[in-house]
Parts: sequence; structure tokens; C-alpha cells
Amino acid sequence: MLSDVTTPHDLDDRLRAELAALGAPEKRRDLGERLPDGGPLTGAQALALFDAQLTSRLLDLAGQWLHGFGEGYHTIESAGHEGNAAVAAALRPTDPALLHHRSGAFYCLRAAQAAGAFPTAPPPAVPPTPAPEADPDAAVDASPDAGPGTVVNGSPSAAPPAAAGSPGSAVDGSPAADGSPGTAARAEVHGSSGAVPGTSSGVSPDEPAASSAQRATPASSAVAPAPSAVIPDPAAAPALPAAVHESHDLPAQRGTGQDAHINPTSQEQRSTLREPERSWNESAPIGAVSYQDLERPGAGGEAGSLPVGASIMVDADGGATVGVPDLPPPAPDDAFAAAARDVLRGIVASAEEPAAGGRQKLFGRADLAVVPTAASAGSHLPRAVGLGLALERLRRGARPADGEPEVAAWPADAVVVCSFGDASVNHATVTAALNTAGWYDHTGLRIPVLFVCEDSGGSADGWVATTLRSRPGIRYFAADGTDVAESYRVAAEAAAWVRRHRRPAVLHLGAVRLMGQGDAARDPLLATARLLVTSGYAGGEELLSRYDERGWQLRRIAEEVLDEPKLTSAVEVVRELAPRRPVRVSRAVADAAARAAGPGAGARAEAFGGKPPELTGPLTLAQSINAALADGMLDHPQMAVFGRDVAAGGAHGVTEGLRDRFGAARVFDTPRDETSILGLGLGAGLAGMLPVPEIQYLAYLHSAEDQLRGEAATMRFFSRGAFRNPMVVRVAALAGEDGLGGHARNDNSVAVLRDVPGLVVAVPARPDDAAPMLRTCLAAARVDGSVCVFLEPAALYDARDLYADGDGEWTAEYAEPGAWADRHVPIGRARVYGIGSAEDLTIITFGGGVRMSLRAAATLAAEGVGSRVVDLRWLAPLPVADIIREASATGRVLVVDETRRSGGVGEGVLSALVDTGYVGAARRVAGLDSFVPLGPAARQVLVSEEAITQGARTLLAR
Repeated sequence: MLSDVTTPHDLDDRLRAELAALGAPEKRRDLGERLPDGGPLTGAQALALFDAQLTSRLLDLAGQWLHGFGEGYHTIESAGHEGNAAVAAALRPTDPALLHHRSGAFYCLRAAQAAGAFPTAPPPAVPPTPAPEADPDAAVDASPDAGPGTVVNGSPSAAPPAAAGSPGSAVDGSPAADGSPGTAARAEVHGSSGAVPGTSSGVSPDEPAASSAQRATPASSAVAPAPSAVIPDPAAAPALPAAVHESHDLPAQRGTGQDAHINPTSQEQRSTLREPERSWNESAPIGAVSYQDLERPGAGGEAGSLPVGASIMVDADGGATVGVPDLPPPAPDDAFAAAARDVLRGIVASAEEPAAGGRQKLFGRADLAVVPTAASAGSHLPRAVGLGLALERLRRGARPADGEPEVAAWPADAVVVCSFGDASVNHATVTAALNTAGWYDHTGLRIPVLFVCEDSGGSADGWVATTLRSRPGIRYFAADGTDVAESYRVAAEAAAWVRRHRRPAVLHLGAVRLMGQGDAARDPLLATARLLVTSGYAGGEELLSRYDERGWQLRRIAEEVLDEPKLTSAVEVVRELAPRRPVRVSRAVADAAARAAGPGAGARAEAFGGKPPELTGPLTLAQSINAALADGMLDHPQMAVFGRDVAAGGAHGVTEGLRDRFGAARVFDTPRDETSILGLGLGAGLAGMLPVPEIQYLAYLHSAEDQLRGEAATMRFFSRGAFRNPMVVRVAALAGEDGLGGHARNDNSVAVLRDVPGLVVAVPARPDDAAPMLRTCLAAARVDGSVCVFLEPAALYDARDLYADGDGEWTAEYAEPGAWADRHVPIGRARVYGIGSAEDLTIITFGGGVRMSLRAAATLAAEGVGSRVVDLRWLAPLPVADIIREASATGRVLVVDETRRSGGVGEGVLSALVDTGYVGAARRVAGLDSFVPLGPAARQVLVSEEAITQGARTLLAR
């Protein structure tokens, strides 16, 4: 038995030997016929899957070969995971896919689908008998986990029918138009022992109790969302055969002792629905290569024409024998070769690679609906959940704002698929995503996401299955990924279930790690080859020749991409990182003002109860932000505000009244998990929305920072701008003087945010800055796809006075729409206050430091010292030009930094001064390198007005 394959050379040699040993089939079958055991695939489909798998395998070997002589910088590490090709085949090429790094076969098959080169299945010989419709009001004598396709008391429970016209529904007893099965195999819904919210007692948990009108979601009436990528028209979903199949649990992983019995259901009845066939000539692009050329139209029992190239031999007795043609060789420029070229370009860091343009090796391409992701330990899963939630919201009727650019829509019934490895099951981001998907399902909200866990047996015995099966609200499916027919059948059923019910599911797909300690006897490529031979579609030598031919083809492509240009300048590298178009942003603010004062004036007056904020008198910082959020939601119909307790106003009252004005669909609470909050924002931005998540305290952000660093900020960088995730993250930040709440509510560390390339970090100090700065961030997100973090100094939320109690000088009037353009605050521009002569000292600060510095400057002015106080307003990018100008005006600079001395904002300011040749005096007053303690002790480590005054005197005495 083959085992313990550790090198690419071993893997290649052993596979070639096994293919050669398979021999010829006993009886040759036509590729247009289904598998002889009634399986879900035709021979042509199985051959296409084999081609995707062998292309992925050869890409692995090519990556190792290129790396061997210093020309390859990454491998795809997909050997043993080629079963994911069947998952791709079970989905539509327009379903958004977020893939982990072992997804070579999925990507190759998706490319073939998009090119029209994956064959459709012929109709079954005998149409399936329609299942009887279940009475929604009838009680079901079943366990709490019973659902469509679950055997109850010896008979399968009937699935409640979807409304006419909805995805997966049957019309007049005919199969569903999208090919979605009405039942699901080997699936369970967990955590549903009680009544599911939104369902009536006794109704299956798989179908919420609702009127047929509520369940009806016709694609023609749904308004589709608007992603930032061009997506092709939806293709037909895969059809399934009319047959009952034995279900199999994942086999035990060799050498690990993993429990094979991961599903107590051993056999279930599954109905089959299909869609009308589309002819190749009707659906294929010009020049595409199709396996349908090899199919017999009459396959399945009806008479039809002979296969292309077939010959007829007549013997002496008059008997005729049809000779089935040999397999054609791979076309030199077919879809698999094109996909291989994409991947090889990524491996050698070619600037022509379609996803990241040589910046990173990953799977991504806008026209394939494959969203590029770093996929580090499942960090992309929270985004997938957010995308699913946003797509469902948009499907239910959200509309773009006036003037929004026209972009192609995701299909109304799209399913989001995201894959990850078994080790990632233990990662916090995966746990957060699964928990959030289940939480929303529990509350009655729909999230059409199919999680795919590819399990190569590296985890503790049975742990992955136990973990995935126990997730409440997430339907569980399982398949042996080394068996391509089973994988396709179960994946198709899982995808159809998610598409019909708009609810999350997880597919537990077995795999094997071949270039490691995996069992090569379970090689999925070899298993598919055996299926083709034993079913009579091909001989072993033919498959070996196919393998070798594709290998030489990839060698030629590899040599070609080596000559392609690389990124050779810093400008080329950062071009798509975070483009800034300040003129367009300024114009967007002016256009918003024109709408608010013109056609939107009536709606604005109604939203503010007849008294807009500019007529309510001076506002605090919190009130100004609240008014600006309301104006933003009036101008951007796809803007949504969400986070912990925001529906009731949030911990600081900043979102008070927004839910009443704009509804629960646009202002809503989330699970108390910052990773999930940011993930929802990432997915919503990808779907074309304008998300504004709230993080309740800065300290809470640190557990979720990678969603900003590794996911949000990298999207344009890894997609050459083809995808965007615009977002404005509001954070109650920095520390109060009294230390109320201790460290958790007084965190003053922002170094991690300033270190993220492309991230915009804003810190408004005054109410008359907060509203225009928020409008700028919203406009930048919409125009440039910017990711902005809006740090709101919590200590200043309700501040009213500056120099003396009752002076009201820290409040400000809210600008009427006609003044928004004039008071626009561009990204990276500071604000300067002159105190006294303003000729002796420059104080550079931000946030709460502005108020303290103005007080200190007033004290110094009484001593005859004139100061200019510079409010940075933007921490990233820093307003370097303003810093240099104001520093040079006095020759003495005092940097007041309420963050920490190490890694604080002051370090960046001083570095900017040094880098630009500043030769004057400089000094810094900053918080200590300490966490913020509770109560009055906080004053010992934070910046104070007294410390600023003393620092200025010391600097002036030099």
C-alpha cells in the first residue's frame, strides 16, 4: 500500500505507476452516460473533474520545481485536497467564493465553469415522483433535528414547499428551476430542541413558519446587491440524478485514529430536482472547449445520434457494434490551462497575475467571483458571514443611492462559500464566524453561507466532526473528499439546501495531506482515475497520457510566465493599496449637501422631526456625531450602523434615535464579539453597502485587529482594486482624566492602527470638526473604497466648557447643508489655533490633548508667551505639510501625545520633523508606558494640563 509520501518526486512517480497499472476497462462506456451505479455524474463530468484535479496536482509539482531553482516563491499545497473540485462543480460560477490556500482544484474547476466547459448532466430516464407537499400547520412526529430528507419513523419527512418562483421551488409539480434538491442528505440541524424563533410549534426547524408570500423570493422582484467586481450572468446549477444513494461517513484518517462515525444517519432518501438543459451552442463563449461534444444527447434511455467520431462495425451476421472514440487530449489553451497560467503567475510573482498582480500568491479573480483572501487560519470566515447577511438584506429590497455607479449585481439567490482547513476549526476567528452565523439564524435572520471544512486528519480524533456537528443553527453535511462522486452529490445537496432556505450549513469534507504524512492510497486523483476506468469511460494508459500531456503543457506555461515582468518599483507595489482622490471626495461631500438642501430636504426634515440639528443650538461632540450619522444614512440608503447595543443608543448614547428613524434593518445589534462586528462590516462593504460598525471601547478592538490589518486593508492590495470593502469603524477611544472603568474603558494605544498600510485614522476633538470629518470618511469610503477608523475621544463626548464652567466653548453649531462644502475637512489636513502672538511656541497634539493644550496655552499667554496649537485631526496619514509649516513658524515644538511614549503618535510627529530637515528645538509630553489604572491613579500615567505647561516652560528656557 502506498503511504507516507513525503516528496513531490515520490508523489509523481507513484501516481504515474498506479495510473499505468489500472489497465483498460472491461466495457467501454460513452462519456455522456451516467455512472453505472446511478451516481450523480456523467462520464464527461467525471473527466472534467479529473482534469481539474490533475491540473491542481501538477501545479503543486510545478510550484516545487520552480522553488527548487529560486524562481517560485510559494506553492499551492493542494495535493490531497483535490476533492474540492467537486464542491466547485456543485456551485454556480457566480456564487462568491472565499478560498483557503489548498483550493487549487476548486479554482481550476471554477474557471472551467465560467468558460462553459463543465458539461451539464442529461435528464434522468424516468422523472422523479414529486414528493407530497407537507402541511405547514401539521405537527411532525419527529425528533428536534428532523428536517428535509431526515428519516422519521422509517419514512423521510417531507420538506415544506418553497413559494412559487423562489429559488429551489417547484412549479406545478415540476422540478425546481435551479436544480436544487428538495431534501438534503446526511444533514442535521443542532441546537433546535425548542421552537425555532419565527416558527410555529411542530413545524420542521428547516423551514420557518411564514406565509407563502413571506417565503416567496422571486429573482425577478428582488433587487440584487452591487459588488465592486464584474460578475458573469448566473449559470445553471448542477442537476442530480433520480436515485437513492447510500450515505457514507468520513473514513478514518490513516495513522490518526480519527473516529470515522461522524454521523449517526446511515441512509436517507433524497429527492432529485433538475433544470432544463442548455445547449452548448446557446451557453458557451466562442472558442471554449466543452466535454459536451463527447456526450450523446439521447443518453438516459432515449434514442439519439452517435457520439462525435464514433464508428460502426458490421460483422458477417449483420450485427452492428458502435466504437466509442478515445479520450481527446487536453486542448492547449482550454480553461484548465488558463487557470494554471493564473496560478503559476502567482507562484513566480508575475505582475500580470490577475488577482494581486504579483503582490501575493492567492486564489482570486473578479470574473470568477473568487474573492482573494490571505486566508490565514480562517480569518476570512467572518467576512463570509457578513457577505451572506448583506446579500440577503440586499435581495430583500435595498436600493443604491442616487448617483451610485452602475455595477454588476451578485445573483439574487447567490450562496457564499468559504473553505478552511481542519486546524482552523480551533482558531478564534472561525469560532466567531460559526457562532455569529448560528446566532443570526437563531434570531430569525437569514445568512446563505456554505462553510467547507477540508479535514486532512491533523486534529485530535473525532474533534473536527464533533465541533462542526455541535454548532447550533448550522446544518451539517459530510462527505469523503477522496470520492469525487460522493463529494459532488453531497456538496450539491448542501448548496441547494442553503440556496433554498437561505440558512448556513457546513460541509465536512475529508481530505489527505499527501506531501506530508498522508496515506497515498487515499489519493483523490487516483480515486477519480479508478472511477473513470472501472466505469468504462477511460483506460489507465489514456489517463496517464492525459496526465503527462497536461504536465508538459504546464511546464511550457511555467517557462512562459518566468519571462513576464515583475513589480520593479515602490510606486507599482503600492499603487492599489489605498488610492486617494481628494477632489472626488470633496465633490461627493458637495453633492451630498446639494441633495440634503434640495430634493432630500423634505425627508431630512421628517427624519429630524421637523427640527434639523442646525436649528437646535450648540451641540456636544456626541450630539454632532449623532446628527452626522443621521445625515449620512439619509444620503446613503445602503449605509448601516451596527455593533454592541447600538439599537438603544450605545454605551455612550451616540446612536440614540437612529433605529427609530431608519429601522431595524439599518441600525441593529450584533453579538458581543468584535471580530464578528468587523467581519460583518467587511462582508457588507464587499456586497456594495456602506457599513459603519461601532466598537464600544478601544480596548475591545485589540482582539479583532487582524480583521482590519489582514482582511480589510489588504482587499484592494490583493485584488488590484477589483474588489473593495469600504467601511467606517467608529471607536470610543483614548482615556478620561478620572480613569473611570480602568484599562478596559481607557485604553490609549493606537500604534497598531497607525501601522496598517492604507488605513485612514481620524480623531475629531471638537464638535464642529466631528461632523465634517465623518462626512469625509463616508465619502472616501464610497468614492475610493477607503477603510477608515474614526476614533472618538470618549472623555470629550459630553464636554461643553473649555476655560471655565459654563462658558460653553467646547460646543458648536451644526452646519446647515449649504455650508458643508465650505467646511469640508480633507483627509490629512490639520487645524491650527492661535493664542496670543502665536510666535513663541508650537504645540502639536490631537484628541483630548487639544482641549488641555488650549488651556495650557491660555496660561502661557498670561505669562507673555504666544502659542499656536495644532490639532492633527488625522493620525494616518499624518498632516506632515501642516506639521512642518507650523513648526518652522516658531522654531520650538512641544508634542503633546495622550497615547504612550513607546509606539505613540508623538514618535511619528518627531520622525516627520527630522525627516524633513527641521532644525529647531523639540520636546515631548506623553503618557507613560503603562496600562491605565482605575480611579485617581490614572492621573499618574496620563497627560495633564500641568504637565503640558511645565513642558512648555522647560522648552522655552533652553
